[in-house]
Formats: sequence, C-alpha cells, structure tokens
Amino acid sequence: MSSEAQTPDSDLLTDSDQQVQEPHLYKVILLNDDFTPMDFVVKLLVDVFRKSTAEATRIMLNVHQQGRGLCGIFPFDIAETKVALVNQHARGSGYPLKCTLERA
Repeated sequence: MSSEAQTPDSDLLTDSDQQVQEPHLYKVILLNDDFTPMDFVVKLLVDVFRKSTAEATRIMLNVHQQGRGLCGIFPFDIAETKVALVNQHARGSGYPLKCTLERA
C-alpha cells in the first residue's frame, strides 16, 4: 500500500482548476421600414429596453436615418427574448418592424 493516502475528494476539481468563460454577447438591432410610426418605435424602446424617452428617440432617429439602430447588447437568451418581444408587439399592432440580433 502506498504511503500517500488518497482522499475521496482528491478527484474533484477545485475552484482554481475550473475556467469560467463570460457568455457571448449579442447586439439587438432595429431595422428601418417605411410603415411603422416613429412614436410606436419609441414606445417599444421604452417598454422593452427600458430606455428613457430621450434615448429611445435618439435610437429611433438612428433607425430612421441610418436604416438600423442598436437597442442594447445582451447575453444570447436575453437578446433573443427582447427580439421576440419587439417582433411580437410589432406584428400584433400590424407593423412590419423587424428586430434582429447579431454577435457583438
């Protein structure tokens, strides 16, 4: 028998053995269309993304003038949920507004 006794916990990883990775982040982007009213876009940004009215207006103007606007950067599951909420609200209100995500 060996002089080194092996404890039951010796095969377990310690905190220093584990490598923690930050989750990948995703940009949530609104895309311009010619039919969705600007005030509807501002309301969505306030309600879904918790933006102030001033910040929501700035993002809406980016969408209108540049064709797209950054709503926020989130982990995948949060980004995916926000995209789904925006698209659901837009369709439910009869607007073709599109919201997408892309890896940051």
